[in-house]
Amino acid sequence: MKLTVQVRLLPTPEQAAALEATLRACNEAATWASGVAFEKDVKRNFALREHTYGEIKARWGLGAQAAQHVIKKTCDAYATLKANLTAGNLGRPGSKRYRRATEKPLVFRPQGAQPYDDRMLSWQTAERQISIWTVAARIKDVAFTASPEQLATLALYRKGESDLLVRDGMWFLNATCEVPEAEPNTDPHDFLGVDLGIVSIATTSDGEIMAGRELNRIRTRERKLRSKLQKKNTPSAKRRLKKRRRKEARRAKDINHKIAKHVVAEAERTGRGIALEDLTGIRERVRLRKPQRATHSSWSFHQLGQFIAYKARRAGVPVVHVDPAYTSRTCAECGHIDQANRVSQAWFACRSCGFVDHADRNASRNIRARAWELWRCGALPTAPAPPPEHTRRGGAGRERSTTASGARCASPAL
Repeated sequence: MKLTVQVRLLPTPEQAAALEATLRACNEAATWASGVAFEKDVKRNFALREHTYGEIKARWGLGAQAAQHVIKKTCDAYATLKANLTAGNLGRPGSKRYRRATEKPLVFRPQGAQPYDDRMLSWQTAERQISIWTVAARIKDVAFTASPEQLATLALYRKGESDLLVRDGMWFLNATCEVPEAEPNTDPHDFLGVDLGIVSIATTSDGEIMAGRELNRIRTRERKLRSKLQKKNTPSAKRRLKKRRRKEARRAKDINHKIAKHVVAEAERTGRGIALEDLTGIRERVRLRKPQRATHSSWSFHQLGQFIAYKARRAGVPVVHVDPAYTSRTCAECGHIDQANRVSQAWFACRSCGFVDHADRNASRNIRARAWELWRCGALPTAPAPPPEHTRRGGAGRERSTTASGARCASPAL
């Protein structure tokens, strides 16, 4: 499976200037190539190369490989735009947002990421240095830093392109690694149900609750601070806003990684699969009052689900997604469904049999039961391979039938 390892570069001021000039030139060339592709309606790699390759090399002084990567990046951007238009992510045809996306050529940011292959970039992992092509000249002995685990992954599994990018004055390389997967567990003896939430980020059917109170308090504090700084609008307030940018997202990502790692390790240790809810489209389905909207919008359930999926594939643990309907209202003991069963956010009390439990733990047990029923119906793991960094491909469809309990039996499309 493909994984991306990010390492931080530590260039000298002269090296950083050369890297910045390279990104600027490549993205200016990509913007020009995008205009040609839009004007001539040529958005395939080899066809666009006939119209732009020579001009890109002559005008911006790019090497042969860099010029080809610029053209390929342009074509990939139009392919992504077409996929988003087809999926309806940019509104309906004729809408203002749709027209804004289709009536003019794509423009690349001056500091947008640029792909490098092994002919333009070489790694000396043991010395923690790289040699990289720039528009000025090839610069050597550019230092980088990474954790011991990342260094081991780079040394053993790095294969393919790497992306050069700059963020907040810091330089990074995203290296593609082809990591082998473990032998998949085709005969799990049970499933570990995981209920994803806002107050409790993840609750397992074993009764383990990973609370999100601290994260939610931090998010509330950050929102209030951002609001105050935006209202103040002074140069020092703007500097502070820029400094704190993406800090909340980085913290949430770190927490999600730790939770996913723990859940997958527990399932692998006990020989079980993982059961998750299919929460696709939940933001559109749920209506909330204004004070709750910011909290709900910052809920990173999709990111956590992706982390669990790829870590599970790497460990050979099957992942099954189930229908989330009524999991929080159904009694895990007797199966009675009633809205009144959910006494509060935290507690569940069955109106039929009197069973009392933590609400999220009860829901996770229902998720586990539905996954087990799906698996007995012949379902396959529903955790797909993570898409490549710059392209998104549609997956194969599945036919689903609904059982008496509301679970969906999935079979691969023929």
